Amino acid sequence: AVGEPEKENLKFGFIKLTDMAPLAIAYEKGYFEDEGLYVTLEAQANWKVLLDGVIDGQLDGAHMLAGQPLAATIGFGTKAHIVTPFSMDLNGNGITLSNDIWQRMKPLLPKQADGKPQHPIKADYLKPVIQQLKNEGKPFKMGMVFPVSTHNYELRYWLASGGIHPGYYAPHKGDIAGTIDAEALLSVTPPPQMPATLEAGTINGYCVGEPWNQQAVFKGIGVPVITDYEIWRNNPEKVFGMNKEFTEKYPNTTTRIVKALLRAAKWLDANNNGNRPEAVKILSQSNYVGADYDVIANSMTGTFEYEKGDKREIPDFNVFFRYNATYPYYSDAVWYLSQMRRWGQISEEKSDSWYDQIAKSVYRPDLYETAAKELIAEGHMTADEFPNFSTEDGYREPQSEFIDNIPYDGTKPNDYLKQFKIGLKGNTKL
Repeated sequence: AVGEPEKENLKFGFIKLTDMAPLAIAYEKGYFEDEGLYVTLEAQANWKVLLDGVIDGQLDGAHMLAGQPLAATIGFGTKAHIVTPFSMDLNGNGITLSNDIWQRMKPLLPKQADGKPQHPIKADYLKPVIQQLKNEGKPFKMGMVFPVSTHNYELRYWLASGGIHPGYYAPHKGDIAGTIDAEALLSVTPPPQMPATLEAGTINGYCVGEPWNQQAVFKGIGVPVITDYEIWRNNPEKVFGMNKEFTEKYPNTTTRIVKALLRAAKWLDANNNGNRPEAVKILSQSNYVGADYDVIANSMTGTFEYEKGDKREIPDFNVFFRYNATYPYYSDAVWYLSQMRRWGQISEEKSDSWYDQIAKSVYRPDLYETAAKELIAEGHMTADEFPNFSTEDGYREPQSEFIDNIPYDGTKPNDYLKQFKIGLKGNTKL
């Protein structure tokens, strides 16, 4: 059994997004208290403030973008050794375009028998619209939430798969705008401000987590065109990030935090998503996400609304536990690192073994396993709810469910990058 927590009063940070849910549920359902932990959850202004809080110790851990612990560890942005013992969810994001862009693009889309657009909607149909804007002397601009966010990489992936260049970074030259050679200019906007920024006309679209795509539908200011589930099925989304020093100084506390989060994740997916309405009610409180119940429910209870009235079933839009969603796979880390390389945030070629080494220093399935085995011993979980710890090597089988059908094998990142028409690869350096 795990010993008493070395530190019991804890403060965790989060951003107002649906997928902070495991923290809210671990708190509201008493799972933290069951572990002898007294937790305060505190919304943060933006992803940078949140990361800085974990680095300087004001926060003991936080709901983080998967790219944040990796970028911090390799020194893209603030350098610090952040680790993750727990992946928070799969999927959960979307790409929304302004009404003007949608009206220009819609006639180009293939239709279903009922006249509604066929999904997934590819960026190939956006390309001529960007050309139209260019002919009118207008730039095409999109918002994403942070340079090392899943949203930035998903948006870039979607655009590039349709032949639209999303721009390069060149940190070695001091250029971190990410707009070199760009046909679509991407910039940062914090998630809750996305709808207002779109409405003001500052951007033509955005990629963000829920509920901020559904909010655009409810307000009538834009149309979500694709979810990340359709860009890369069951892609890893947020992680729980902690300072490596914290995990070494307080090992029992760390195990107990992961235990509580695992129980929350299981609750969120239990009974075939039967607990989701209750989760939505909790999340709609102003101290958590603070969006209307109906807006959060629109994507969290198994559906997703694209154009107003075009609601489709996506039971796996938010996944918290099934498909081993909580396990910190090295291959997930390598995918994010590969995209940092593809777009120049990693400015020069790295060996496959470098990717493996960084993944293993940040993603910590060993910490996860300790917590999982405790829960199995206590009867809260069963072994079949987890990967087989005796044989699991941390790399998923090659995945092929991407919008461009390019297969991904996490053990061979350099070969993976060679398959893309748009993007840095091999020894290319800007």
